[in-house]
Amino acid sequence: MSFSDLFDSEFKQRNKGHFSAIVRIALADGIVSAEEKGFLDKLATKLEIAPSEYEEILENPAIHPINPPYLYTQRIERLYDLARMVHVDHQLGDKQEVILKKIAVGLGFTPGNVNYIIAKALSLVDKKVDFDTFAYEMQNMHK
Repeated sequence: MSFSDLFDSEFKQRNKGHFSAIVRIALADGIVSAEEKGFLDKLATKLEIAPSEYEEILENPAIHPINPPYLYTQRIERLYDLARMVHVDHQLGDKQEVILKKIAVGLGFTPGNVNYIIAKALSLVDKKVDFDTFAYEMQNMHK
């Protein structure tokens, strides 16, 4: 196995774990709504989850370990990607903030601050800022 294959494999496993965690959040109330299903479909494509893996994860999301990012910058990067996906097509409608709050807690953000974090993230995404600006603003939002 070459070095690049090892990196590619680790990247795919991390994406599967990330997707699996989001599926668990979507299933927390026992059902996946049509809006959530549409979001999961789009997310699976973005994370390069194969259709067979997608179905497998939907059936049993616990088969892949949750790999929350341990670096704050990685959390912000994932939040940026998710907030942009949710905001761009408004696929989740009124549920977008609720779902993003659940995902943010799953990513490792503090439950006590998650309301502020999501409000700020959606505000920045609404302004169409680039990632560097998003990261700077999120890291300095209390200054």
